[in-house]
Amino acid sequence: MKRLPAIAAVLLSALLLAGCSVPGASTDSGGTATSPGLAEPGVVNPGTVTPGAEPGESLDSRTFPDGSTGEIASSQRDVITTGMVSITVKDPIASVQDAVTITEQAGGRIDSRTENPATGNQPASANLTLRIPSDELDRTLAELKQLGTVNFVSLNASDITQQTQDLDARITSLQTSVDRLLALMTSATNTTDLIAVENALAERQSELEGLQAQRDYLSDQVDFSTITLDLYSTGTVDPGTPDDFWDAIAAGWNALLTALGAAIVAIGFALPWLLALGLVAAIVYLVIRLARKRRTPA
Repeated sequence: MKRLPAIAAVLLSALLLAGCSVPGASTDSGGTATSPGLAEPGVVNPGTVTPGAEPGESLDSRTFPDGSTGEIASSQRDVITTGMVSITVKDPIASVQDAVTITEQAGGRIDSRTENPATGNQPASANLTLRIPSDELDRTLAELKQLGTVNFVSLNASDITQQTQDLDARITSLQTSVDRLLALMTSATNTTDLIAVENALAERQSELEGLQAQRDYLSDQVDFSTITLDLYSTGTVDPGTPDDFWDAIAAGWNALLTALGAAIVAIGFALPWLLALGLVAAIVYLVIRLARKRRTPA
């Protein structure tokens, strides 16, 4: 009977110890208990919050202390814009100067300029290569469109941000190498070392100058958009598709007149050749007739 109180005391102690333990807790191999939702040192469990980030924010999307997000902003991208513009004007030669004035007022320049005055065989036309500041492109194009009737406008943008960043990194690396070689040159103790350093320095400087020239060219292409402007005389560019029946009749009649005019011009161009060929054929025919008559017996 005396053993019953002892057994009851042991059972009561076991129940108390079981109630003090955390439900669902696990013990690792070293005997340290870890509860759900807590990560081991140096391990990030799924669903835990990254230090320094707001709840629900991933490491890739959070903002760094300097305010950047780790992504390249659209305003920092290097984009080369090229395009073609075709405009029909009354006098292409006179409109060339207007286009030059508009471009220069926008801070741009003219890289090439071709003027074709009107002749008996072809109407007047002009072609210009405009370099327009990228931030003034839209406004300048709007002013150029006022010169006449726009036939078409084609623009193309090419993102070269990755290329320019690679060039910048290579230029920085080469510049550091050049600076080190210059420092080694001043501390060279013998002629052999000095010659070796000079050869390496000349090679690095040549490569550095080439990369800097490429970077300057790309910077110019980014800062100034390249637009090819074609100016044509009225009637030299085919009009657009007719919208109704009467416009279609007018377009067909104009096409017929154009075809007849081209046929007349072609006939006029070929007529002297036809006359010359006919004269040669007549002479050959007469010579053959005379030769046959001589061969015939009297």
